[in-house]
Amino acid sequence: MEKISVAIVILNWNGRAFLERFLPSVVSSADTVTHDRLRIEVIVADNASSDDSIYFLQQNFPHINIIKNSKNEGFAKGYNTALKQVSADYYVLLNSDVEVTPNWIDPVIELMESDICIAACQPKILAYNQKDQFEYAGASGGWLDKFGYPFMRGRVFDDCETDNGQYNDVQRCFWASGAAFFVRAAVYHELGGFDEFFFAHQEEIDFCWRLQLAGYRVYVQPAAVVYHVGGGTLPKGNSKKRFSIFVIT
Repeated sequence: MEKISVAIVILNWNGRAFLERFLPSVVSSADTVTHDRLRIEVIVADNASSDDSIYFLQQNFPHINIIKNSKNEGFAKGYNTALKQVSADYYVLLNSDVEVTPNWIDPVIELMESDICIAACQPKILAYNQKDQFEYAGASGGWLDKFGYPFMRGRVFDDCETDNGQYNDVQRCFWASGAAFFVRAAVYHELGGFDEFFFAHQEEIDFCWRLQLAGYRVYVQPAAVVYHVGGGTLPKGNSKKRFSIFVIT
């Protein structure tokens, strides 16, 4: 039976410290995936970092493919540029400040394989620095209220709930977090990737909206768990971050 190819693509910009801390968990999880039909590749797409990220990768992870973008193109265009060079059945767009758990890939791919209409999915995302709390940028599946403000199962505005298993059910949602974003590669390219108007926030919500207008669905699979630091590019409370999240939309 033909293997299912999964490319975990980490977009990096001056994130050497995050790569050193979190990349080993990603590589380990890829090497120990239990599903015998999955073929996993880990790729770092570098957004013209000025730190020693590339040197660090070359010295410590020589087997990892590095894609070098010519300039810092932000999240949306950075991924669009990089993913034109990646061939796979599924992309996993993973933030560099995410610690993964050993079985975070299999449940999501199994869910997506069960229904061809599921084109995007996310794991449950908890806070790295407070592991019993849902994380601001992911939680357990995203929604929009009637005014267009994003919220999630487990987080409304700045209030993040304690994870007591209350959102452990597989559920359809409106948007999946870009911190750990599983997407069918064919659908990603069919829809033209991310809208590059969104530099580093809201692009996944826009993409998931367009995805559903095209007849596909978005899900959250809480059986898969990752831990996100958050604020690696723009910290919480940053004026540019608030503009990107609330004003630009």
